[in-house]
Amino acid sequence: MKKLMSLSIALLVIAQSYAQTADEVVNKYFDAIGGKAKMEAFKTMYTEGEMSIMNNPAPFASSVIDGKASKTEMDFNGQKIINCYTVGAGWTVNPLAGVPDPTPLPASQIGMGPMTYDLKGPFYNYAAKGYKLELEGKEKFNGADVFKLKLTTKDSVEMDSYIDAASYYQLKLVIKTKVSGQPLEIAMVTSDYRKVSNGSTLPFVTEVSYPGLTITSTSKIIEVNKDIDPAIFVMPKK
Repeated sequence: MKKLMSLSIALLVIAQSYAQTADEVVNKYFDAIGGKAKMEAFKTMYTEGEMSIMNNPAPFASSVIDGKASKTEMDFNGQKIINCYTVGAGWTVNPLAGVPDPTPLPASQIGMGPMTYDLKGPFYNYAAKGYKLELEGKEKFNGADVFKLKLTTKDSVEMDSYIDAASYYQLKLVIKTKVSGQPLEIAMVTSDYRKVSNGSTLPFVTEVSYPGLTITSTSKIIEVNKDIDPAIFVMPKK
């Protein structure tokens, strides 16, 4: 009994130390990108740049109001594509997919919306959101030592985050979720971190990989807390 008690206490101490270490990694990540105070001041974000889709350039502009709405407009091969998310809703225009007019998104696709307009990111106040954070150890990514963190949401969405052990920038994020009842894995590799208008440090290059498709996004302009008219998120009438 004493041995079992000693083992149980040891396991509890180990578990607590891992939890503290996970929080420590997250706190250093926040420090690396400018600190929580700057992140808490995020209200809006406007981005302009260019995507590369199957080696084709696609200029884009993105507008986000934190916690409320996001809208991305892209010109691909002369066709204008729009994806817009608001709380509990969304709409799209995509002539290449047979949707030439503004059309509401189906309920199965709205679940990804909150991630697109969460400027503070999933680590911010994760415990208050009901998320679970675990440190799964150290690995190598592109030659760098990284901490692997696993974040699980209340809806069982899993996010594996790879934090550089030297800079504490996030180098990769893998999201495991479901769309229309089918599993979907999205991998995002981020690089070229630079300071933006409010002093925060953000990635200017993001490579997003879906099954069978990789899109590289290079930002040219990132403006924090720019005035954004909420009317742009309203779906136009046909």
